[in-house]
Amino acid sequence: MVSDLRELAEVIGRCERPLLTGHIMPDGDCIGSVLALALMLEGQGKSVRAVSPDPVPQIYRFLPAIERVSVGVPPAGFEPDSFIMLDCSDPERVGPDLAVYLDKPGVTAINIDHHVSTRPFAHYNYIDPGASAVGEIIYDLSFELGAPITYEVAASLYTAIFTDTGSFRYDSTTSGTHRRVARLIELGVSPSEVNTAVYEERSLESIRLLHATLGSVERTPSGLVAWASLTIDQEAAVGATGEDGEGLINYVRMIKGVEVAALFRETEPSVFKVSLRSKRFVDVSALAQEFGGGGHPRAAGCTISGALNEVTEAVIRVAERRLAEDSDGRSA
Repeated sequence: MVSDLRELAEVIGRCERPLLTGHIMPDGDCIGSVLALALMLEGQGKSVRAVSPDPVPQIYRFLPAIERVSVGVPPAGFEPDSFIMLDCSDPERVGPDLAVYLDKPGVTAINIDHHVSTRPFAHYNYIDPGASAVGEIIYDLSFELGAPITYEVAASLYTAIFTDTGSFRYDSTTSGTHRRVARLIELGVSPSEVNTAVYEERSLESIRLLHATLGSVERTPSGLVAWASLTIDQEAAVGATGEDGEGLINYVRMIKGVEVAALFRETEPSVFKVSLRSKRFVDVSALAQEFGGGGHPRAAGCTISGALNEVTEAVIRVAERRLAEDSDGRSA
C-alpha cells in the first residue's frame, strides 16, 4: 500500500509513458479523474494515453479535452511503462482487454481509489475511503506532483466531485470537499453549466426508460426498502442504450420513508447489475459485498446472475436483514 500522496507522486513521477484508465460503464468521477490526471501528466512532458474500456457517456462529452480519452485499447505502437487505474475497486472493473497490462512485464500497475471495499491488487495501491471522490484525491495529488490546475483540469475535477457526491448531497461531502470545489470555481468552472450538462439534458430514450422504471417500483410492507427493475427487452423497446439508465436509482431512493433503494437492471440475459443506495444508516457496501460487489456505505452495487424474481428476493431479503442489524447498531 502507498502510505501518502507524496509517495504516490514519487511513484507516478518515475513514469514516462503512463496508460490511464477507469472502469467499465464509466461515471463522472471515473471520466473526470482519468482526464484530469492525463492532462496533468501530459503537461509535465510525459507521453500519456487515456483509455476507457467503454464509450464515454454523452452527458460527459461537454468536458473540454474529452477527445483525449479514447475507447478500447491504446493505439498500436504505444508501449506503456505504467498502468494507472482510477476508481477501480477490483481488477475486473478495467475490462478484459486492459486487464492484460496488470501483469505485463515492464509495466508498473498503480491503482487510485476511494471505495471502502477496494482490495489491493496493483503493484502500488493508494486507497482513501475518506475521500468523497477520486477527483478529490487527484486534486490533492496535483500539489504533490507540482502540476498546475488548468481550466480543463478544473472542469474535469469539478465534474468528478460533483457527480460522486450526488451534487454534494451525500454524507461523504465534507467542508474539505467544498473548499476544493470553491477553488475549482475560482479557476473558471461554471457550476450551472456542469449541472445542466449532467442532469438537465437527457435523451428522449432516457425519459421513456425512466417511465418504465417508475412503473415497476415496489416496496416492502414496512416501506423502508424499495426497488425497481429493467429488462433488456424493456430497454430495447424504447431504443435506450446503457448510458440512458444512469441516475435511475436515485428516483427510487427519493421515495419518502425509504431507507434502502435497489435497481435491478438486466445487462445480458439473466445477468443483473444491481445498484444500491441508502439514505441515513444502512451500509449498502456491506450488503453488496455479500453478493461479490462493493462500493460506499450509501452507494454500492454488484452483479448477480439468475431469474429476476430470484435475484430480487435474495437482495431484498439481505437488505431487510441489514436494515435490522444497522438499525440496532445505530440505536445501541
